[in-house]
Amino acid sequence: MQTPALTHRLGAEALGTFWLVFGGCGSAIFAAHFMHASDPVNMGIGFLGVALAFGLTVLTMAYAVGHVSGGHFNPAVTIGCAVAKRFPWKDVPA
Repeated sequence: MQTPALTHRLGAEALGTFWLVFGGCGSAIFAAHFMHASDPVNMGIGFLGVALAFGLTVLTMAYAVGHVSGGHFNPAVTIGCAVAKRFPWKDVPA
């Protein structure tokens, strides 16, 4: 199987990172309402909701673009794969 072009892999990583920040960090806005103690009606999603949002965003992007880029939405994963010789070092800076 041929490896996709670097531009396609970078585009997939950009889309996955956007989705992770949009879904995961966006859900933290709703958890902030959960922490407000003076409000009698707590409608926030809480800590479990934020954890599920981050997990589901990574899961959806791994299925959607993982076959293109490998799903390295965290730079630490990319560096770890390069150290383990499963990812080329020349592509790490990009």
